[in-house]
Amino acid sequence: MLPCLNKQLFGLDCLGCGFQRATAFLFTGEFTQAFKMYPAVFTLWIFFIFIGLSMFIEIKNARKIKLILAIINGVIILVGYFYKMSYLF
Repeated sequence: MLPCLNKQLFGLDCLGCGFQRATAFLFTGEFTQAFKMYPAVFTLWIFFIFIGLSMFIEIKNARKIKLILAIINGVIILVGYFYKMSYLF
């Protein structure tokens, strides 16, 4: 796994810390562990897949759907990050 530069330099997790490990858990079928590691892992992969599909397939209201998915992911990432950081302080 690639180390987090932010964590190495400052000692604090970044907003993306845990995504690699969560994806590894996801691909090995450990869905609960993936969610515990990084709660946004499922919605981010849905977002990535949708973006990939929309590049090749014409999807009605694709821009609107991308915006909604981005907002949902942003909220989940921020809530998960603040929840994780609340244990440090």
